[in-house]
Amino acid sequence: MLARMTLTPGLRAQLLTMVEKSDTAMKLGSGDVPVLATPRMLALAEQATIQAVAGALDPGQTSVGTKVVLEHLAGSLIGTHVEITAELTEVDGRRLVFGFTARDRNTTVAVGTIERVVVDRERFLAKLAR
Repeated sequence: MLARMTLTPGLRAQLLTMVEKSDTAMKLGSGDVPVLATPRMLALAEQATIQAVAGALDPGQTSVGTKVVLEHLAGSLIGTHVEITAELTEVDGRRLVFGFTARDRNTTVAVGTIERVVVDRERFLAKLAR
């Protein structure tokens, strides 16, 4: 059996994506240019934060996003490969703070922070069903 990690600063994840037409501001309605949309950038960054702590959460736990600061610094055309790195920088009880960076081959595309809160999945969904 694999030992579970603990939620401590330094947990990291990286993901690599290639910008496709479905990822663009034009397709998502967040702009009228064929570049990686800011909402898609955020979704990728959140995906990296989830991956960073996946092995450290107890069974039945998940995390939900609560706060985002994102600076989208450069456009990424269709076909560009973008690597997103997220690192857990702070643990305060159930609150998790991540820093993230997105880079293409030549430049930093985006930076920011994402805060998430660890929740019991079933309780969280039960509250929403009421």
